Amino acid sequence: MHNPCALIPVYNHEAAVPAVVRSLLDSGLPCLLVDDGSSPACAAVLAQLATLDSVTLLTLPSNQGKGGAVMAGFREAARLGYTHALQVDADGQHDLREVETFIDTSRRHPNAIICGYPEYDDSVPKGRLYARYLTHVWVWINTLSLQIRDSMCGFRVYPLAPTLALMDSAYIGTHMDFDSDILVRLAWRNQPMRWLPTQVHYPADGLSHFRLFRDNVRISAMHTRLFFGMLVRAPMILWRRWQA
Repeated sequence: MHNPCALIPVYNHEAAVPAVVRSLLDSGLPCLLVDDGSSPACAAVLAQLATLDSVTLLTLPSNQGKGGAVMAGFREAARLGYTHALQVDADGQHDLREVETFIDTSRRHPNAIICGYPEYDDSVPKGRLYARYLTHVWVWINTLSLQIRDSMCGFRVYPLAPTLALMDSAYIGTHMDFDSDILVRLAWRNQPMRWLPTQVHYPADGLSHFRLFRDNVRISAMHTRLFFGMLVRAPMILWRRWQA
């Protein structure tokens, strides 16, 4: 069974999110918007979008962080009867012309997470681009593998059943540490992954909620947790790889 939706966490992206929703609807994908404690102005835009056919709005009582909003959306998507969720950023970074390719790949491989690995244009902030490589190295260490090509790109199709099972049994970071944290933990569970290139653009007037000090501290703490978790799991990971 394959019944996907698009899941869009939103925090004060009222200028960009209407175009994102329209593009997804044009691709034939129903949209689940998660209002992560946005301002009244953004909440009003989301309420208007929710009047459209195939658009559902989940409003959180307070800001949970990107990961918290996505995980709340996963649970709501499953409750609504969807089996898969395409995570899409609300700020217009992702190339939504690729939605049909991602969904078609998910349909052919329903047990796999379909992960985008970014191909950047000149709009990418160089500091963030270079910092990603440090996370790449830690992810490779923490999975004892080069399987994960990019753990920070949030353009992914998640099969909801194994994702919810993980959420029910492990702590996963609720802010900018979410995308890497959940992917490493799913890799520990031997979850199949498929990788597709995706164009990523940073709009000149885009709104970023990444906070250099706060979020880097969270990401560093995540890598530390994952490293010690890897040490505990290393015999099992290596045994499973040898068996394969």
